Amino acid sequence: MTDAGGHGGSPSIAQPDYWWYLARTDLLHAALSTYAEGRTTVLDIGSADGPSAGWLHDGTRHLASLDIDPRGLGRNGVCGSALSLPFADSSFDMVSAFDVIEHCDPEADALAEVARVLQPGGTFLMAVPAYQWAWTDFDVANGHFRRYTKRQAVSALERAGFRVERATYGFTSVFPGFLAERLARLLKERKHTSAVDVVEVPRVPRALHHALLAATKVDESLLRRRVDLPFGSSVFVAATKVGGPA
Repeated sequence: MTDAGGHGGSPSIAQPDYWWYLARTDLLHAALSTYAEGRTTVLDIGSADGPSAGWLHDGTRHLASLDIDPRGLGRNGVCGSALSLPFADSSFDMVSAFDVIEHCDPEADALAEVARVLQPGGTFLMAVPAYQWAWTDFDVANGHFRRYTKRQAVSALERAGFRVERATYGFTSVFPGFLAERLARLLKERKHTSAVDVVEVPRVPRALHHALLAATKVDESLLRRRVDLPFGSSVFVAATKVGGPA
């Protein structure tokens, strides 16, 4: 999906209806859609990563899609790297990258490319996984280079020339389950010691699938009310490229 050697497609290629992808779509919309209002030329980086950017297709925008893995890209998608975007300077008034930047190394090069193709005053919407202490073999298999605190995500964007408008954690309501899953992985013998093509997501019984989706509705409601969540397994950020009108 992105730029980690050995890693290919998102797990969503095999299981697009997995509860986490469905929940992330709603959480991203709740947290970030306000900052997408009025934007008409949009680049979504990592577009083969499940349905999470589907809400960007509102009928009023010209949407370009890019992914390093052609699987999952639509007919008009572009296969390319986030570290060298095949677009001219200032081509877009919004760029989204949902669970992409953690796959890119150097991080600064990926964010510089985002800034380059954005118009001054343009919007950048970003999601990244939270907390380096939560690192397990699942991150290795997915080709991650890092996980983030909210402060680290904000600092990275500010260094790249962005003004952060909103930064919040997500998946707060299901965080105890995330902790339990990570602890179980740490206690087991490491299964993955290098990146793999498409990672298999944990199997979830149907009843638990629905329970997890229901729990994330609490997060969704708070995010829509502009309440920033204090912890969670993801970080969501909306930022503006400095140098033009907001």
